[in-house]
Amino acid sequence: MGRPPAAAGSGARRTRCPRCGSRVLRQLVGRRAALDVTADAGELTAAAAEALRHPNRLHWCLRQTRDGPDMRWADCRRRLDPCPHPHVIDHECTGPPPAPAQSSRSRSHRSTPVPDGQLTL
Repeated sequence: MGRPPAAAGSGARRTRCPRCGSRVLRQLVGRRAALDVTADAGELTAAAAEALRHPNRLHWCLRQTRDGPDMRWADCRRRLDPCPHPHVIDHECTGPPPAPAQSSRSRSHRSTPVPDGQLTL
């Protein structure tokens, strides 16, 4: 029993990070509760990716399909032999933080007649 056929456009898209400009791969990974993954485009070995991994930075097994690259959960730690596929790791952006959104009209801040935290009726 194999994997069901992938939907059109379900593989990884090569793009650039909007903040830092690095080359990244973007994909929804998973069949049911998919994660929106942004990973560095640089390919690593499974061991090198595992060394960079931490609880908030996962690594992904990168398979080449007829439709292009496809990121999959890296469950290679359960294997006895090294994974033959390249791996990629979640992108940690080093760019400047995004600018806060500004409203089109400015609002003046009025003070309330009661202390902070107290509601008025």
